[in-house]
Amino acid sequence: MIAVEAISKVYGGQSVVSDVSFTVAQGKTLVLLGTSGSGKTTVLKMINRLVEPTSGRICINREDISQAKPELLRRKIGYVIQQSGLFPHYTVYENIALVPTLIGWPPTKIRQRVQTLLEVVGLSAEYAGRYPHELSGGQQQRVGIGRALAADPPVVLMDEPFGALDPITKQEMIREFASLGMLREKTVVLVTHDVLEAFALGDRIYLLNEGIVQQGGTPKELLFEPKNDFVRSFFQAQRLRLAMEVLTIADLISKPLTEVSENLSDINPVSVDKDVTIFRILEIMEEEKTSWVSVSGLAGEVVIGRELMLQQLFAYQQGAG
Repeated sequence: MIAVEAISKVYGGQSVVSDVSFTVAQGKTLVLLGTSGSGKTTVLKMINRLVEPTSGRICINREDISQAKPELLRRKIGYVIQQSGLFPHYTVYENIALVPTLIGWPPTKIRQRVQTLLEVVGLSAEYAGRYPHELSGGQQQRVGIGRALAADPPVVLMDEPFGALDPITKQEMIREFASLGMLREKTVVLVTHDVLEAFALGDRIYLLNEGIVQQGGTPKELLFEPKNDFVRSFFQAQRLRLAMEVLTIADLISKPLTEVSENLSDINPVSVDKDVTIFRILEIMEEEKTSWVSVSGLAGEVVIGRELMLQQLFAYQQGAG
C-alpha cells in the first residue's frame, strides 16, 4: 500500500504541489490526472524519491520512504515512462533482466522470468535478442512494462506510459494493460493527461490543477458528482464517451425489462454480463453483427436493443451530474 500524507513541493518560492494526500491499496490503480504543469508528475517522482518533498510524508507498506536509501527503494519499484526508457545498447533480454541482475537473482531464474514476461506483454521469444531500434513504438513500450515488472516489485509507477503511441496502438496497449493479471497484485500509480486512459485504467482518479487536488474518487464519482466547476468542465467535452466507459447495463436498468421481437431467434442476441460497460457492449454488438444483447446477472433475463440502451444512456446523463 502507498500512503501519501500532505505532501508539498516548492521550487524557488513557487508551490508546484500543495498538500496532496491519498492512499492506494494493493491490487488497485490510482490515476493522477491533469493538464501539463498540474503537478502530477512531480507527485509521482516523489514516490520513488526522484524528487524530495518540501513537506509531508510518503509511506510504502507502512515504511517511511525518507528513511530508505533511494537506490534500494527504486529497486523495489517498477517504473515505466513515456518513451519506454530502454537502454539502446542492451538487447530486449538484457533490458528486462537488468534489475533482477542487479539484485542478484541466479541466471536460471532470470531467464525464466524474462521468458514469462515476454509472453505476458505479448511478445514472442524471438524478440529477446533484438535491440530497441529494431522494435516499433508499441513493442518498445511492451518491453518497458516487462522491465518494470521484472523483479516482481510490489509498486509500479507509470508516467504517461502510452503518450507517445499512435491512437490505434495506444488503445490496444491500454486494453491489454488493463487485462494483465500480474498487475492485480501490485499497487499502481499512473500519471496521464488523457481522460479516456484515466477512465479505462483507474480504480480511483485524482484530478489536479496547479498542484492542488480538485477531486479524488472513482471515475463515476468524478463524472457524475463533480465537486466544483473545474471538475465539471474538465470532463464536459467527452462526457458521453466517458459515460459509456463507466456505466454498465445494470446502471441503466432499474427493474426487469424485456424488449424483444415476436420471434427471439430473429434478433440474434448475444449474451453479456450485467457488469459489462456500455462501450464494451457496443463493441460486442459490432463484432457479433447484432443490435441486441441478452443480459445475465439481473433479476430476470433482459433482452435489450441498441436503440433503447442508448436512449437510457442519454436519460441517465441528463439526470446526473
